[in-house]
Amino acid sequence: MAEHAQHSPMAQFEVKPIFPLQLAGHDISYTNASLFMTLAVVAVVLFLAAGMRKRALVPGRFQSMAELSYEFVTNMIKDNIGASGRQYFPIIFTLFMFVITCNLLGMLPYSFTVTSQIVVTFAFAAMVFLGVTTIAFVRHGVDFLKFFVPAGAPGWIAPLMVFIELLAYLARPVTLSVRLAANMMAGHTMLKVIGGFVVALGFTLGWMPFLLLTLLTGFEIFVAVLQAYIFTVLVCVYLNDALHLHH
Repeated sequence: MAEHAQHSPMAQFEVKPIFPLQLAGHDISYTNASLFMTLAVVAVVLFLAAGMRKRALVPGRFQSMAELSYEFVTNMIKDNIGASGRQYFPIIFTLFMFVITCNLLGMLPYSFTVTSQIVVTFAFAAMVFLGVTTIAFVRHGVDFLKFFVPAGAPGWIAPLMVFIELLAYLARPVTLSVRLAANMMAGHTMLKVIGGFVVALGFTLGWMPFLLLTLLTGFEIFVAVLQAYIFTVLVCVYLNDALHLHH
């Protein structure tokens, strides 16, 4: 039974303690999820430090990649928010770099995909939701509530439309977090299942699922980058709504 659980496609998503810790009856153990979040932060810091170390006029490999990352997020903010979004570049860039690094680290053999954990993605989504809502109220005051009143809606249907708009707004952290976690979990589960077929079929027939596994691995790397992009674009869209009250 234990062996079956170990080879289950879902076993790769199990959070396991590395250094068990208890504080006032609460489990605050340093887990495999904590480890890979730490590695993601270290990887981003080292990448940017290596990229900006020389600051050459003719950029090297790491400097080019760091500058491309900077320009990519800058253009994303410009296209989805406008000039008013420049002041929020640090938090948006940090989110993008952390999510894409966690996604890509999860593609390494025997690694742990942090972004497959709904508690992690929801924590980021909730932070974004609370931050964006606070910005909206600070910038517009009670006028922000007009965001929930669709322009041109007949008076008799306005209460229903306000309820629907409010419900959709409150669902944002849920949809934002579930979209990322579900995509990462589904892809890695599929890779694990097909990998099991490679082992089960052996050398004679295993090349067929192995070929499929290779193709899907490339596709999953693309999905890892795409999901980080989608997550960050949606953050920009939500921030644009808060700043400009656009539906």
